[in-house]
Amino acid sequence: MSAVDGHEIAVVDLTLAHLRPLMRIDALVYPQPWSRRLWKAELGRDNRIYLAAVAGGQLVGYAGALLMIDDAHVTTVVTAPEQQRRGIAALLMVELAERAIAAGATALTLEVRVSNEGAQALYRRFGLAPVGVRRGYYEPGNEDALVMWAHDIDSADYRSRLDAIGADLASRAGVGT
Repeated sequence: MSAVDGHEIAVVDLTLAHLRPLMRIDALVYPQPWSRRLWKAELGRDNRIYLAAVAGGQLVGYAGALLMIDDAHVTTVVTAPEQQRRGIAALLMVELAERAIAAGATALTLEVRVSNEGAQALYRRFGLAPVGVRRGYYEPGNEDALVMWAHDIDSADYRSRLDAIGADLASRAGVGT
């Protein structure tokens, strides 16, 4: 259990029980959300990490990654619109990175809309740097994706980065993590 912005947040494994509120949030934040069938398939795969952020019994965010050899490809980081800018995405990213490292990952990668400067700032905080662009990656709108990577996430320096982010989240909340 952690706290973000004064609210107790539990980060737990995302399960089928979270799908109904997840689908509601997906519909609010994505022009083409994943289907229930796709989510069920994803949650059943061994090489995936999916996390839920829960506050007061309510799903307030979720994140996921695909594990491929020694890379963790972040597939989604979402905070419910009414809960954004409270540090929930950062809390999810800390736990996602820690679980990826525990699973043997040495790098994080992801794609993010070129227009999503807020998400890019979050990912830079986690050491991800732009390395390229995928033209027309996002539909609808044919928007480009910025490809970002962080290497050596299994290093002591990266552990220090995660600890510093965790400490910052805890100090903002006024409690320990």
